[in-house]
Amino acid sequence: MRYGITIQLKNTPRFSNNFNPVSCILINFIPMQSPQQVANAWFDAFNKHDIEMLLSLYAADAEHYSPKLKARQPETNGLIKGKPALRAWWTDAFTRLPNLHYKVLQLMATDSRVFMEYIRQTPGEEDLQVGEVLDIENGKIIASRVYHS
Repeated sequence: MRYGITIQLKNTPRFSNNFNPVSCILINFIPMQSPQQVANAWFDAFNKHDIEMLLSLYAADAEHYSPKLKARQPETNGLIKGKPALRAWWTDAFTRLPNLHYKVLQLMATDSRVFMEYIRQTPGEEDLQVGEVLDIENGKIIASRVYHS
């Protein structure tokens, strides 16, 4: 299990005029998901079309690159940044493609990166084999890059 740490300083009350306040340190250990767990949660949220759960996996300033994004929004050159842009992208995708589903083929993870191979499936379109890389820091996705032909 990986953990993040938060440290908080608190002053204790004065007991007399001659007693200096004593600070105590509160340390909280917050369990962080491993990159493999993040990827599994990502597929679960994506296939449920749960935008809030997807966004919870990303850092606030995360970047996402996709050839589909480049084709649909050429002004982005395929790259969007931040949760508002991610929300807009997925909202549009799930509205246009209500039966969009990803079938996992394989996941390979290191301490800070996951390579995901999956089949993009949606009725009326040919299945598409996709590779995607997630860069992860402190249990959050900071960048994702999609590759397909």
